Amino acid sequence: MRVVLLLAFSGLAFASRIEAQDSAQLQIGGGRIEVAFSSSPSATQRKLVLDWVSSAAHAAMVYYEQFPADHVLVRVRFFDGRGVRAGQTFGWNGALIKIAVGQSSTAADFARDWMMTHEMVHLAFPSVAEQHHWIEEGLSTYVESVARARAGDLTPEKAWGDLFDGLPQGLPASGDRGLDFTPTWGRTYWGGALFCLLADVEIRKRTGNRQGLEHALRAILKAGGTIQSDWELTRALEIGDRAVGVPVLSELYKKIKSAPAPVDLDALWKELGVNRPDGKTEFDDTAPLAPIRKAIMQAN
Repeated sequence: MRVVLLLAFSGLAFASRIEAQDSAQLQIGGGRIEVAFSSSPSATQRKLVLDWVSSAAHAAMVYYEQFPADHVLVRVRFFDGRGVRAGQTFGWNGALIKIAVGQSSTAADFARDWMMTHEMVHLAFPSVAEQHHWIEEGLSTYVESVARARAGDLTPEKAWGDLFDGLPQGLPASGDRGLDFTPTWGRTYWGGALFCLLADVEIRKRTGNRQGLEHALRAILKAGGTIQSDWELTRALEIGDRAVGVPVLSELYKKIKSAPAPVDLDALWKELGVNRPDGKTEFDDTAPLAPIRKAIMQAN
């Protein structure tokens, strides 16, 4: 989809909301994105930042079949150096993303970044109780890779390789009491992402690969489940289950919420046909779940 870029400098329509010296607007997938700069960048850096935000917005739009917010303000702060850091997303008093960008960042630095897409995925799920923080961060961790692959920003090899390397950090350790009661970094981000992968695979197995996690998440979004809404987690999961026609999300949540529920990742990768010898991703298309593996990373 073509991205329409409209420039607007401070002192115009949105000056009352934007304290930055310089701002711009992007429109994509039915959403409007205001990008506010903490200080005026060079023309080259400005274009790199706007292209980066546009690419992340496009990836989110491809996955959800719409941009997950009618309007979001993205505040960009610059620091000395390169890269991206300190991404945060808020839903109070309007959708807001804060993020820091190195003023010497190159196009290659932005192409490698995952954080902006991660933050935009946060827009597409309701705020839930603190004990369920794992679903918010887990969804963004999992969907970010899938969305960027579907948008053509990552190869399937890169996307699956990142999951292969990262997901072991989400496995339960000694003393684990389930995702609702084990708020460690690994269980919150990668344990939540593992929940999403397991749900995606199981939904596809039960529906003959006709439905996937994205269909459940799109239904939650269309029902008003955005970061600006406060929901019970069970409400969101039930809406997603109804959309795909199988109660996978609710059943999986009951299994993992207050118990370790260990997962044999080696067996899962073998079934999906994913292998990582010497850090290089290889696929086995004869594996029993190879069609599911392919469908997860394909736009539909």
